[in-house]
Amino acid sequence: MISTLFFTSVLLNIGLTVGTVLFLIGFFFLQNLLIKKREDTLKRFIVISVYVMDFIFMVASIGFLLYVWNYDISIYLTDLTINFMTFLESSINRAISSLLVLFVALLILRIAKMSLQRIGQKEGPTKRRKRTVARVLRSITKYTVWIITIMIILSIWGVNVAPALAGLGILGLVIGLGAQKFINDLIAGFFIVFEHHFDVGDTVQVKGFKGIVTDIGLKTTKIKNWKNEVIILSNGEITDLINYSTDTSVAVIDFGIAYHEDAQKTIELLNLELPKLRLSLPEIVEDPFVVGVINLNSSSVDMRVVCKTQNEQHYKVEREIRKRIKEILDENNIEIPFPQVVVHQPK
Repeated sequence: MISTLFFTSVLLNIGLTVGTVLFLIGFFFLQNLLIKKREDTLKRFIVISVYVMDFIFMVASIGFLLYVWNYDISIYLTDLTINFMTFLESSINRAISSLLVLFVALLILRIAKMSLQRIGQKEGPTKRRKRTVARVLRSITKYTVWIITIMIILSIWGVNVAPALAGLGILGLVIGLGAQKFINDLIAGFFIVFEHHFDVGDTVQVKGFKGIVTDIGLKTTKIKNWKNEVIILSNGEITDLINYSTDTSVAVIDFGIAYHEDAQKTIELLNLELPKLRLSLPEIVEDPFVVGVINLNSSSVDMRVVCKTQNEQHYKVEREIRKRIKEILDENNIEIPFPQVVVHQPK
């Protein structure tokens, strides 16, 4: 009789357990069907309420199953509390020391960040250089401080750090052999920064992509073009590089006049009028001038105007000079010919 009751009780408990599990599976499936697919459109309060209900149902189901199987959860919670308090009493000194080390590490990182930011913001001819070096030093400082902090905290909790350091050395050797490209990128990044190939803010061209350098790391470099497209290059891939920010730029403007116009008169006129643009265009470094006739085209005599500008400001200057050349030629009735073909018919 007792065995029958025990067997019936076990079967009932198994049935309640299976029913509870099936209820949770059905609830979560229904939630996924109704909520997950509409999570972006529903109000945040409704979504949060559903997740709170998930937690309540989960805790209630676990408590119900423990009750069904006659598990005294109060004894478990009491033992857990006693063990936690015992552990806390025996480890309070270590916990305080660990928190103190962590606080000092965060303070060092904060001071380093503020100092390096101020260095990178100082005005002067080497501002870009200082900003680049400051970012790299900030990255190196962050990794170094965190590694030392973790080692100190582990030693406080009784972990022997010496074997760990030896293991890291062996692991680093293995990783170095298997990650040669990664090491190559780091070495290339080191030489880019300290040999001053380019700085943050410089305009460069790599693999046909031209833009402004927005970030330099020991592993990668980010370049953004005028369309706000960003390319991320591994430093080891930066081989064919053009840096447009190392010197002044040159504006080059080609134009043509008709064959019956006086070429020398046109050159003298433009050399007299174009330098006046420097008053309205501070981007011009040296006065624009006509270098002379560069081509005898089929329908025009082609000439060229050049001038030095501030770095990467030649695009704007070229547009303004073209406009002014057109105005000067029109004011002096000098013809800018249309493309034309002269056909001679035999008599």
